[in-house]
Amino acid sequence: MSSIALPDPELSVLDRREAIVKDLVAIAGVGAVIADDDGRRAYETDAFTAYKRMPLAVVLPETTESVAAVLGYCHANGIKIVPRGAGTSLCGGALPAEDAVVIGVSRMNKVLEVDTVARFARVQTGITNLAISAAVGPSGFFYAPDPSSQLACTLAGNIAMNSGGAHCLKYGVTTNNVLGVKMVMMDGSIVEIGGEHLDAEGYDFLALIIGSEGQLGIVTEATVRILRQAEGARPMLIGFESTAKASICVSRIIASGIVPVAIEFMDRPAIEVCEAFAKAGYPLDVEALLIVEVEGSEEEIADRLAYIAGLAQEVGPSSLVISADDAQSAKIWKGRKSAFGAIGRKADYLCMDGTIPLSQLTYVLEEISNICKRYGLGVANVFHAGDGNLHPLIMYDANDPRQAERAEQAGADILRLCVAAGGCLTGEHGVGIEKRDLMRVQFSDIDLAQQMRIKSLFDERWLLNPAKVFPLDGRPLPASRPAEPAIAAE
Repeated sequence: MSSIALPDPELSVLDRREAIVKDLVAIAGVGAVIADDDGRRAYETDAFTAYKRMPLAVVLPETTESVAAVLGYCHANGIKIVPRGAGTSLCGGALPAEDAVVIGVSRMNKVLEVDTVARFARVQTGITNLAISAAVGPSGFFYAPDPSSQLACTLAGNIAMNSGGAHCLKYGVTTNNVLGVKMVMMDGSIVEIGGEHLDAEGYDFLALIIGSEGQLGIVTEATVRILRQAEGARPMLIGFESTAKASICVSRIIASGIVPVAIEFMDRPAIEVCEAFAKAGYPLDVEALLIVEVEGSEEEIADRLAYIAGLAQEVGPSSLVISADDAQSAKIWKGRKSAFGAIGRKADYLCMDGTIPLSQLTYVLEEISNICKRYGLGVANVFHAGDGNLHPLIMYDANDPRQAERAEQAGADILRLCVAAGGCLTGEHGVGIEKRDLMRVQFSDIDLAQQMRIKSLFDERWLLNPAKVFPLDGRPLPASRPAEPAIAAE
């Protein structure tokens, strides 16, 4: 550390960029620091691509100790930090700032320990969801959370946003599947919370950290639950002439006491695009389609599918198809998992993320359609119906600034609708910058003040993931929360 120069207090962080980069290289190594324009440009946005900012520098450490050294240096020098996993955030959660250093964990992707008796795996958080399951699969286990981006998204980002996926109805979201974390605080100190057992002693800090969007620290290692693979699983397709009937069917399945592995919903625009892409055998003459999957032994699967089919018949489906084999099941799920990419072939879109009570599903879907019509935009709905986590895809032309503005306005109206219907602003994508200025729709000033006090306890100088989560609307905020510049679309 002796080669690191003390900062000139009269110079801004941007003015000190050359010296900061030199110091970061001394701390993390030349191969871990990206400072050239082309290299930094790869990190200027995440999957919320309407917004872009070139970071000051990018550091890709390989150890927790290296992360701690970089954070300690940045804390001492007043340099902001943006944590990053794979950059698949759909809410701008990993959007950098010009005066911030991006710390990515993508090189920290090792499996450190697997214990199939105690049923846990300890991993670095740069690992992908699928890689965890691949590591424990030969022993007959898997890691349950399965967001659509599970091939690319990292555990770090899942922990930051408390991600879920299609199978969260039965197995829960990230917070239900993480037992412990190793986290680096902004001052460079390393803490371990939770462990290898189901419930840690003391305060439940783990639940505080999961879903905190990189506001409290950088999680470098995690101990996750691994579950025994089921004997088998099989989905069924249930098509309806209206979204109202599909919604009624969802409610009846949940009310029956049966907990399927997944209940996924698609409306006609989503069905058509996904079928054209995946050739999954989706019916094209229906307004709404449910994918309902159950698992267990062959006898259990047959019994539960028959029972669910009976519930569906009471509602009056237009079509009902039970998967005949593994190949057909794979096609059915390929269509659903490819939905976002498939719709992207048709149009640019904003993928929203709000959660509502199941009792409001029919009303909210109708209102989403009305909102998008008022703005002259198309919408496709594909989402986790079992837990009411909606993902309306608002379609627009990204090359038309007026359409882009209308798309964001429609999205804001949809999120307000979710809250008004008794739901919340986000289910699994997080707040980031997308929903930041809508936080007052759901939370009172007192609520937000309490959340910001917690933020200040972990990061008193507010250097971690700046300009995210908390509103920047000019209204009075606690003195410990410094003002941040608004981020404009490009």
